[in-house]
Amino acid sequence: MTKNYTLKQCSELLQNKQSSAVELAQDYLAAIKEKNAAINAYITLDKEQTLLEARAADERLAAGTATTLTGVPIAYKDIFCQQNWRSACASRMLDNFTSPYTATVVQNLLDAGMVTLGRTNMDEFAMGSTTETSFYGATCNPWQHEHVPGGSSGGSAAAVAARLAPAALGSDTGGSIRQPASHCGITGIKPTYGVISRFGMVAYASSFDQAGPMAQTAEDCALLLNSMASFDQRDSTSIERSKEDYTRDLNQPLKGLKVGLPREYFGEGLSEDVQKAINEVIQLLKTQDAELVDVCLPQTELSIPAYYVLASAEASTNLSRYDGVRFGHRADQFHNLDEMYSKSRTEGFGDEVKRRIMIGTYVLSHGYYDAYYLKAQKLRRLVANDFQTALADCDIILAPVAPSAAPKLGSHDHDPVQMYLSDIYTVSLNLAGLPGLSLPAGFDRNGLPIGVQLIGNYFSESRLLGVAHQIQQHSDWHNKAPQ
Repeated sequence: MTKNYTLKQCSELLQNKQSSAVELAQDYLAAIKEKNAAINAYITLDKEQTLLEARAADERLAAGTATTLTGVPIAYKDIFCQQNWRSACASRMLDNFTSPYTATVVQNLLDAGMVTLGRTNMDEFAMGSTTETSFYGATCNPWQHEHVPGGSSGGSAAAVAARLAPAALGSDTGGSIRQPASHCGITGIKPTYGVISRFGMVAYASSFDQAGPMAQTAEDCALLLNSMASFDQRDSTSIERSKEDYTRDLNQPLKGLKVGLPREYFGEGLSEDVQKAINEVIQLLKTQDAELVDVCLPQTELSIPAYYVLASAEASTNLSRYDGVRFGHRADQFHNLDEMYSKSRTEGFGDEVKRRIMIGTYVLSHGYYDAYYLKAQKLRRLVANDFQTALADCDIILAPVAPSAAPKLGSHDHDPVQMYLSDIYTVSLNLAGLPGLSLPAGFDRNGLPIGVQLIGNYFSESRLLGVAHQIQQHSDWHNKAPQ
């Protein structure tokens, strides 16, 4: 029963002593045991550790030292390290890796008293948009199992959508929180780059990666962000700024809010179902006296090539550490050091990871660095400038998350470029380092969820969450759950 509750409702159950943390954790573990085999959202569970954390949370609740999040269960994408838990990044390369330390963002939530349910499935090393590149098999969309849940945080999105967790942590390098949130009918936010520490989050593309919360509602995400965001000296990209309350704008009315509609996002390639869903949100905003303005993002088409050049370059550098020497997979048979490197990496990495390593190595090589990598960095600046120009004329931007609802499993097997192109509406935010939020906005003609994206300027997470919360106060898309 409790597995249908939002994070806030779980918190209220615990605070009002209607349930204990142990009972709540047992409810979710029972639901996972019953349903996970069908969707493969979780890839690592540890019942003993989960109940140990839950008992500690009950002690805090009894002692009166609990926070809002104490005792509430949460799932973590397999990219986040946690001491004594396997952190495999859904790769054979790290299949035997048990982390000796804990990621800062995970530690922040543990300090708040949250209870770990397990590790969720993902695209291998976060490289993919469908959660099909995982060494542990694909995750299925809880709404229709023959469809993908999105990626790379597809396991986290599927777990929340299937009510196998009230909330989950994801990471967003090019849309990997927002796109699966859209495909699974939940809420997810990618904060401004640097707001949440990357320490202990296995790196894919370091100048793009950012952790973020995924839950049923914007209010749930705001409650999580309050504990997740912090300055961290161990992360050189962490931003030192005053602590803020991300729930502060939840009750702000939308009257007078200027909402930008980027013309480049509503052209060829956008499905009729997604356009219809966005139109419904636009009408809802109008009824709340928000003002709509046209804006222009002229570099949109160039964001995909710029992103994949830069992200692949950073991936090739970050993944060079997996050589079979210190940790990770090592080939059983080899005759010399070079052969050990080659065989270990060939056996340990999947096809998509190898593809991106090769692309990244190529664009960083002598003779091609200026032609590809340097030009892509210049395009990155132009994309960021476009957003600043657009946001000078509006408070937030309303946009699609993906061109269509979730595609079928296997539909991109023979054409990875099509998978890359599905990120057209999300990667530009990562290039610019801006925050973006996906929230449910209806369903397509086949009954699959559709999300819309809210984009804001740097450090405008509270405003985005407030707008999303007001939309959710006047709609019920976020309350729908797969049967």
